Formats: sequence, structure tokens, C-alpha cells
Amino acid sequence: MEILVVEDEEAIADFLVRGLEAEGHAVRSVGDGLEGERLAVEDGVDLVILDWMLPGRDGIEVLSAIRRARPSLPVIVLTARDAVADRVEGLDRGATDYMTKPFAFEELAARVRAHLRQPAGERATELEAGGIRLDLLTREARRDSLSVRLPEREAALLAHLMRRAGQVCTRRELLAAVWGYEHDPGTNIVQVYVGYLRRRLALPGSPAPIETVRSVGYRLAERPE
Repeated sequence: MEILVVEDEEAIADFLVRGLEAEGHAVRSVGDGLEGERLAVEDGVDLVILDWMLPGRDGIEVLSAIRRARPSLPVIVLTARDAVADRVEGLDRGATDYMTKPFAFEELAARVRAHLRQPAGERATELEAGGIRLDLLTREARRDSLSVRLPEREAALLAHLMRRAGQVCTRRELLAAVWGYEHDPGTNIVQVYVGYLRRRLALPGSPAPIETVRSVGYRLAERPE
């Protein structure tokens, strides 16, 4: 898959290019909105990672042009603005997804993989699995009558489990994907955050469908009882 990175901060752009190429993608990078818009509209890329503040033409204008020309092209917006109102504006403008700086590359890579797998026209900002719905922009999780807005790390952990519903996620995998740790056998942070999620998503007589796989990791049940 070919990914276009439109980012004017050279260090961030280089970080993204190196990481995405290591994931097996072909990557092009430009530092201004005018060139980014031209390539996104004309060059047949499969996904765009777009900074919100750009020289030449800002991200809002670039996103609007992409949506007019290629309505189904996945666009992940990067910005330092993290208020809920800003995320809502990004969605209203046509963003497929929204990440605030600084961010963990592992989480961005996971979102890229998810959006590239997503059939055209399907809403890519919401996950549904195990009887749970998760809005990736607002971090609101819904389970039956329960609705709760999750902190960022808990939302990232739940999203990873949901994307792999029915499969076992090892503790090492979750550490890398959510916290960016390569390996730390001494930490129990995954166990702690799974506990947080279980408490937040529990219903009377119906615990959250996050199963412990002894000595391995955790699994979100695809079809909860």
C-alpha cells in the first residue's frame, strides 16, 4: 500500500516514513499543503497522514479538496489540538481518524492497518466487537445501556483487543502496541489497565468480556455470554 505523509516538521516526517516503511508500506512525504493536496488527489495513494497546520495550504483546506475528489480515501489527521471540539471538527471536515501529538507510533501503525483493511464506505472511526462499540475519536465506549468515555491509554488498549477479537493478545504485544515498550518483564501495567477496563465496562450480572489466558495474555470474546 502507498501512504502519503503531509507533515512540515522534518523530524516527525522522518520518524513516520521510517516507521511506515518498516511496516512494509511505500511512503511519500511532502512538507507543504499545496503539494500534499496535489499528490493526494492525483497520485492514487491508498492513505494520507495529514498534519493540521501546514505552510502553503492548511490541513483543513487540503482535507476538503481530498473529500471532493476522493471521498473514500482514508485520511488520518495529526494535530497538537486535543480538545473534544477539535476532534469533532476534524470528523465534520471529513477526517477518517484523528491523533494528537505526541503519539505512540505503534498506535498509529495499528490504525493505519485497520483503515487499509476497511472496505470503502464503511465508517472507520468506530469499532464494534464483543458486544462493545468504541468511537475512536471521542473514546466513548458503549455496551448495552452503559456509555463511558475512556482515558486515552484505556481506549487504545480496548481498540487493540477489539481489532483482534477472539484472538489471544500477548502481554508483550499489548505493551508494544499501547505503551511502545519493546519488553519489560517486570511491569504489570497491562494487568492493571485490563482491570480498569473490566471495571468500567462491567454491567450488573455481566462482567466485561475480556478473558485472561493464563500465562499468555488476554482475549476479547467475540460473542459474549
